Amino acid sequence: MSGDSNTRTGYNRRVMPPSALFLLAVVLIAAILLIATRIRADLVALLTLVALALSGVVSPAQAFAGFGSTAVITILAIFIISEAMHQTGLTLMLGQRLLRFSGGGEKRAILFTALAGALLSLFMNNLAAAGVLLPAVISLSRHTRTAPSRLLMPLAFGTILGGMATLLTTANIVVSGTLRESGLEPFNLLSFLPIGIPIIVAGTAYLTLAGRRLLPERYPAGQSARAVRLRAELEALYGIERTLCEVRVQPGSALAGMSLRQGEWAARLGLTVVGLARDGHMMVSPSPDEIIQEGDVVLAQGMPQENVLTDYGLRLQAQPEMAHHIANGVAVLGEIVLSPRTSTAGKTLRELHFRETYGLNVLALWRRNKPVVEGISEMPLEPGDALLVQGSAARFSLLRDQRDFLLLEEDPDAILRPRKARLAAVITLVTLVMAAMGWLPVSVATLAGAALLMLTRCVSMDDGYRAIEWKAIFLIAGMWPLGTALVSTGLADIAADALLRVTHGMPALALAAILLLTAGLLSQVIGGQVAVPILLAPVAVAIGHGTGADPRGLAMAVALGSSLGFLTPVGHPVNTLVMGPGGYTSRDFLRVGGLLLVILVPIILAGLHLFWKL
Repeated sequence: MSGDSNTRTGYNRRVMPPSALFLLAVVLIAAILLIATRIRADLVALLTLVALALSGVVSPAQAFAGFGSTAVITILAIFIISEAMHQTGLTLMLGQRLLRFSGGGEKRAILFTALAGALLSLFMNNLAAAGVLLPAVISLSRHTRTAPSRLLMPLAFGTILGGMATLLTTANIVVSGTLRESGLEPFNLLSFLPIGIPIIVAGTAYLTLAGRRLLPERYPAGQSARAVRLRAELEALYGIERTLCEVRVQPGSALAGMSLRQGEWAARLGLTVVGLARDGHMMVSPSPDEIIQEGDVVLAQGMPQENVLTDYGLRLQAQPEMAHHIANGVAVLGEIVLSPRTSTAGKTLRELHFRETYGLNVLALWRRNKPVVEGISEMPLEPGDALLVQGSAARFSLLRDQRDFLLLEEDPDAILRPRKARLAAVITLVTLVMAAMGWLPVSVATLAGAALLMLTRCVSMDDGYRAIEWKAIFLIAGMWPLGTALVSTGLADIAADALLRVTHGMPALALAAILLLTAGLLSQVIGGQVAVPILLAPVAVAIGHGTGADPRGLAMAVALGSSLGFLTPVGHPVNTLVMGPGGYTSRDFLRVGGLLLVILVPIILAGLHLFWKL
C-alpha cells in the first residue's frame, strides 16, 4: 500500500541542480531586501529580473515577459480609467457616498472602505474593484482630513478578503480549472462563500479595531499626496479658516432676490462669497449671477460688522459648519504670484476687476512673509505678492496664458472635465460589466475601456500616461520571471516532492494546513494569483488521491492560501496598486498583514473542517 501510494503521488528524491540553488538564493535575497526596506521594492524587483537574465536561468524573452503580462496591462489600464474618473468628477461622487456612510470619522471610514472593497470584489476581479475605488478613497481621505495611508491598505486588504469569498478571483479560477482538468467537479460561484463570509467579517473587524492602530500615517510624495495635502497646507498657511463666516439670509432681507453681482457683497459688507448652501445642497464658488434667496446660508471670507449685517437682513451664524466645503473638486484652491513682467503692480484687485475677468475669488494675500485677509480688494498689489484664490479648474487654466500672474500651485484633485461625467460613467460601467461577466478577459476589457476614455476625451493621453504609477508596473514585471524560473529549474518539482514526503500519513486537516501555509508563504514572494495555484493545485489533487483526503477540499486550501498575500507589496496585485498612492513600505504590509494572517488561518482551517470534512 505504501509503495502504491508513493507511485500514485509520484514523489521521489531529486538532486537540486546548480540553477535551482542559484534561484533559491535569489528568492531569499529578494525577500530579505523587501522586508528590510533599505532598497525600494521596485528596484529589488528590477535587480531580481536582471540577476535571472544574466545568469541564464531564464531567457531574455522570459525575463521581460512580465511587461506584457495580463496583470501589468490591467494595472496600467486601471490607472488611466481612474484618472478619467477623477477628471470627470466620478471620483468625487463615489467619495461623497463613502463620506456619507462613514459619517466623517476615521474608524467608520476604514470600516466602510474595507467593506466597499470586499463587496465589489465579490462581483468582479479584485484588481478592477480596487481600481474603481482607489480614487474615491483618496477623495474620502481628503474630505476627512485622514492620511491616505490610513485608508488605502484597508481598501487593498478588503478587496482581497472579498475575493476569497467568490470564484471570480484569479487564483480561485486557476484552481477550479485544475480540478476540471483532473476529472473532478470544479468549484462554482458559491463554493467559497461559506468560508469567505467569516473571513470578510473577521478581516474587516480586525482592520477597524486592532489593525487601525498599526496603520501608518503618511502623506506620500507625488501627485496623489498633493491632492490630499495641498488644500490643508494652503488653508493653514494663509489662516483663512479664522476669517470664514456663515451668514443666513433672513426673511425680508434687502439682498434676497438679487444676484451676488447686484448685491455687491464685497463693497457693502466686506465679504467675499465662496459658497452657498440651499435646501441641503452646497454650491462652492457660486456664479456672480446666482440669485440669493431667503433662507440661504452664505459661506464668506471676511470680518463683517454685525450691525451692518442686521441692516441688510442678514444674521451671522454662531457655529459655522461649512468651512471644510471651501473647495470640493469642482471648485478648488490655488496659489498665484505676480510675475516679474506684470503690469498690475500698483493696482488694486477692484481696479483690475479680478473676479469679473478671471472668475476667481481672492481669499487672502501673502506679503512680507505673512498673510493678509482683510481689506485686500483695496490694497495696491506689489511685486512678490502671492494670492490664495478659489474657483473652477477651467478658470485656473486661463491663468496659464496670462503674463501678469504665475500659477504656483493648483489642486491636482480638480475636476477638469465635468461635462464628460456621464460618458465616462457609461464607459467605465460597461468595462466593468464585461470584465465581471467574463465576456472579455479583464486585461482586454480594461485596456479597451482606457482607450475609449482617451478617444472620447474623458482624459487626455498625456494625463493618462502621467497617472500611471510606474513603480507598480516595474514591481510586478520584475518579479514575474520568478514563476517561470521555478518551473524551468525544477525547483517547483523539488518543492512538490518534498511536500509530498512530509505530508505522507498525516491527517487530512494537517495536510490542508500545510498546503494553506505553503501557498501563503509562496504568495508573499512571487504573488499568489497565478504562479502559486499553478504550482500547488496539482500537488493538492495528487495528495488527495494518494491519502484518501478530499482533493477538492485540499484544492480549496491552496486557493485560499494563494490569496493570503498580505505581508509584502508583491503578495497580491492590489497591494502593488496602493503602494505608491499610500506611500507604503514593505515593512508596513508586514506589520499590518502579519496579525491579519494569524487571525485568518484558524478561521480557514475551521471552515475546511466544517464544510469540506477535512
